[in-house]
Amino acid sequence: MKKIIALTSIIITFCTQGQAQIFMTRTGFIGFYSKTSLEDIKAENNQVYAVIDGSKKNLAFSVLLKGFIFRKELMQEHFNDNYVESDKYPKASFTGSYSGDINLTSNGSYKIMVKGNLTLHNITKPLEVPATLEINNGKLSGISDFKLKPEDFNITIPSIVRDKIENDITVHVKIDCNTSK
Repeated sequence: MKKIIALTSIIITFCTQGQAQIFMTRTGFIGFYSKTSLEDIKAENNQVYAVIDGSKKNLAFSVLLKGFIFRKELMQEHFNDNYVESDKYPKASFTGSYSGDINLTSNGSYKIMVKGNLTLHNITKPLEVPATLEINNGKLSGISDFKLKPEDFNITIPSIVRDKIENDITVHVKIDCNTSK
């Protein structure tokens, strides 16, 4: 509940600033992937909430973990019940900022660094990753790829399936935002 209140207060802060350029989406994308010789794991979620304050260079993401869809129903069940415990910890969130100069009024593509805190499985860790933001006719798109270790977030992988999951899980984020009114 604290995470929901914190994210809500960040969003309210973003949206109540005068002259701020706020970009939002409720249909962002996060996917994670693991490929081993024994098993390929692919999970994707198209219900990512993202807010970016272009004038302050702040951003926030929130995703319901039960929204990740797997190719195999059993994988999805194990992910929710045994690994991320989504009934107990329903969301993952990220709050942070980005560095780099971006002209929000002109079309272009910009390489940036995103730095902040990722909360998953009730564990908060700092995260710094490269990303690309693109402005196209007043819309903002963003892409980032990075790796995470489940054990960094106290997610235990049983030894019986440990060889079926990569040590570093590849995460892909893609958002397409419109300005908020």
